[in-house]
Amino acid sequence: MKKLILASALTLCSISASAEVAVIVNASNTSNLDADTIKKIYLGKSKSFDNGAKVNPVNQNGNSVADEFNDKVVGKSSSQLNAYWSKLVFTGKGTPPEKLDNDQAVLDFVAANNDAIGYVDSAKVNDSVKVVGKF
Repeated sequence: MKKLILASALTLCSISASAEVAVIVNASNTSNLDADTIKKIYLGKSKSFDNGAKVNPVNQNGNSVADEFNDKVVGKSSSQLNAYWSKLVFTGKGTPPEKLDNDQAVLDFVAANNDAIGYVDSAKVNDSVKVVGKF
């Protein structure tokens, strides 16, 4: 019985341990972004960087990195965020960020587009992009 309880406790601890999420922009981007600005971008409330350049955010398809980002930065669960965007789309007030399949797809997109912003597992970041925040 003690082994079962210990195994259950260890499982819960490993589930709650999560990776750090890095918010990234193109390496040539000189904008300064704080958590509130990033949140506004991903909620469609801000459509440009602080230098006035248009911003092109990308999400990840419902994976653990997306869940972490939504929870830590946007402050909503994935289902709450989907409902939020559904309402905006239905009323014609917004279009959600494009969804890419994984960290590598986000890295490639952000590296290739000067106006892009995305997020990845911080362990996957490379020199092709610039980290503007870790959560």
